[in-house]
Amino acid sequence: MALRPPRDAGPGEVRIVGGVWKRSKLPVPHSPGLRPTPDRVRETLFNWLGQDLSGWRVLDAFAGSGALGFEAASRGAARIVLLERDAQLAAALRGHLKRLDKDGTVPMTIENADALAWMRREAAGSFDLVFLDPPFAQDLFLAALTAAAPLLAENGLIYLESPGPVAVPEALGLSAWKEGRAGAVHYRLLRRGG
Repeated sequence: MALRPPRDAGPGEVRIVGGVWKRSKLPVPHSPGLRPTPDRVRETLFNWLGQDLSGWRVLDAFAGSGALGFEAASRGAARIVLLERDAQLAAALRGHLKRLDKDGTVPMTIENADALAWMRREAAGSFDLVFLDPPFAQDLFLAALTAAAPLLAENGLIYLESPGPVAVPEALGLSAWKEGRAGAVHYRLLRRGG
């Protein structure tokens, strides 16, 4: 049987699965390597985290479609920072925020920035939760974990999405808490300090 080439579906959309923006759709522009976190993986992740993130400080370091950061905002996070290197994708994220946050009260910042460089400059202990879903083809997993670990408050969490398990150096002070797999996506939550 011949293998079919990957289908280029062009622009698509992701759906927010919980919180005040539940069922809202986020259009996703076509961009090479962009691979939004699947709905069922986000449902599992937010079942692990809890549905109410009130008071949480959240960083979505490789925002892409924005699905993870907007899920956190939908669940009441107190501070949400989305980082996206691609200017077109960052502009799309700003458009989503403007459409969903009609009264301008959601504490979300969207920056067109290199995630690794940005994280290396940010103050230690600034976040309770960091989402890391770097482009799979660029093999940034260890570099991203190394840059993100100091940003966590005590007992803070890192969500890491990758094509397979990533060895986490003991020196980072992170321990595995939960993990799962869905198709070609391996995902796990790591906790700082325990």
